[in-house]
Amino acid sequence: MKNLLTLSYWFTTRPESLITNAQNIFNAYVAFLFLAAIAILIFKRRPGIYKGVWQRLYFFSVANTLIGLILLFVNYESVPFFSARFWLLLWGVSSLVWLLFIIKHLRKIPGLKKKIEAEQEFKKYLP
Repeated sequence: MKNLLTLSYWFTTRPESLITNAQNIFNAYVAFLFLAAIAILIFKRRPGIYKGVWQRLYFFSVANTLIGLILLFVNYESVPFFSARFWLLLWGVSSLVWLLFIIKHLRKIPGLKKKIEAEQEFKKYLP
């Protein structure tokens, strides 16, 4: 655990392989992203107010699955520069930022619902 807090662990260009537990967790996360992409593919085809959110989550899961597979391959083959730990850190931070933008979009939906309901109420009285 004390290795995680050193700069040499994160920024060495020739890192050791991941330990077995970390490798298994990484594999499971990439598999989860792949299965989530398949499940979201079904939901994003349905019409409705959440279609945009499903579409954003689909692109998020597909892109991160591809990046995760590339990182897994590079780590497995021990490519010197591209298997550095800072790529994992960069990938994790960018994924969190991307999820924050999706959540920001999700928080706008109640306002959109009210707008649609008001529009339907207005159209009810038009001939």
